[in-house]
Amino acid sequence: MNKLTKICAASALAFASSQSFAADVTIKIQNLTQGMYFTPIAAVAHTTDTSLFEVGEEASPEIQEMAEGGSLAGLTTIATAISADVLAEPTAGPLGPTESVSGTFTTADGNTVLSVVAMILPSNDGFIGLDNWTIPTEAGTYTVYLNAYDAGTEANDEIVGSGAPGMPGMPAPPFLTLGTGGSGVTAVSSNTNVHIHPGNIGDDDASGGASDVTNSIHRWLNPVAKVTVTVN
Repeated sequence: MNKLTKICAASALAFASSQSFAADVTIKIQNLTQGMYFTPIAAVAHTTDTSLFEVGEEASPEIQEMAEGGSLAGLTTIATAISADVLAEPTAGPLGPTESVSGTFTTADGNTVLSVVAMILPSNDGFIGLDNWTIPTEAGTYTVYLNAYDAGTEANDEIVGSGAPGMPGMPAPPFLTLGTGGSGVTAVSSNTNVHIHPGNIGDDDASGGASDVTNSIHRWLNPVAKVTVTVN
């Protein structure tokens, strides 16, 4: 069985493939942020006529599920159904600043593009995204830098909540130190399509203010992740 391995900590790998093999591909994903975390990551090799998400278009329910709560269940189900090759870590812990995960799969014939997604924490519906990047046919090592996207499915209120899809508020897992009592940065999502994330605003009031996010820790600029792809 293939494995997706977190540097300094092993992670489980879900692998799905049902067609003839074409290329061995190793993928390494690194968190470039100062204080943000990534939920379990999905890296999917698939055909050019499908997409996990499209910038400027409405997010699917499966992308909403991932971007608001970190779940990969819907996305991996769809990927398996279309015979995509999937590297995922649905039971793994968070990927913290400077940390990396890596894994290798053998792509099926026709699965020529790569997509990568994972929720960013803390955020309401932010995620790292790579959309239909063409996997090189020539052996070598290639580097791609990923931006943070906003799914457009939830207002960026920056208040701790359930994290359930369709419900306001950010998830607050125990590894994050967040504030309480925030009044909310905004209650409106002005762009309801997938778009570049405007970033967290935050504040320095741990028991009030507008945000439950700490402005000296939980802010970022793009790019937020580095993907290194090795084709053998």
